Amino acid sequence: MLMKSIAAGLAGTALLATVAFAQSTTTTDKAAATATTTTTTASGEWRVSKMAGVKVYNDANENIGSINDLLMDKSGNVKIAVIGVGGFLGMGEHLVAVPYEKLKFVNEAVAYTSPGAAPGTRPAASTTTGAATGTEKTTTTTTTSSGSKWYPDHAVFNASKDELKNLPEFKYSE
Repeated sequence: MLMKSIAAGLAGTALLATVAFAQSTTTTDKAAATATTTTTTASGEWRVSKMAGVKVYNDANENIGSINDLLMDKSGNVKIAVIGVGGFLGMGEHLVAVPYEKLKFVNEAVAYTSPGAAPGTRPAASTTTGAATGTEKTTTTTTTSSGSKWYPDHAVFNASKDELKNLPEFKYSE
């Protein structure tokens, strides 16, 4: 009698497992069909996570800060760029909020004209002019861009570093 109970129990368990397996296969097939028909691509779009740290220059190609954050309204439109001005390694940095539409994003690297090469840049082409004695030597350097499609090379905002520092400090409210 004990043997019949064990055999019946095993048969019942096998039957329930088959039904459960058949049900899970049906739902998996529907999910797979939905996943294969829905595809999205993002060409020409920028990742917001990559925008933090993008350098901001003015019209005179002077580095005036970098983007710290982007603030958007409830519909998802970016309205404000928070720019960090001054400081060193994030300490002593003055945060200011500027209207996002006032920023102009550029994919080409900044061209420098200075007494020496621009710090931290890789020159693509370099020209040197001046007398053979070495006085008044000027180097013009054009840098190469990373060519990333996920964020711009830099932003341009029409203000000096001092003008940005004189703006009211931006503070995150709770």
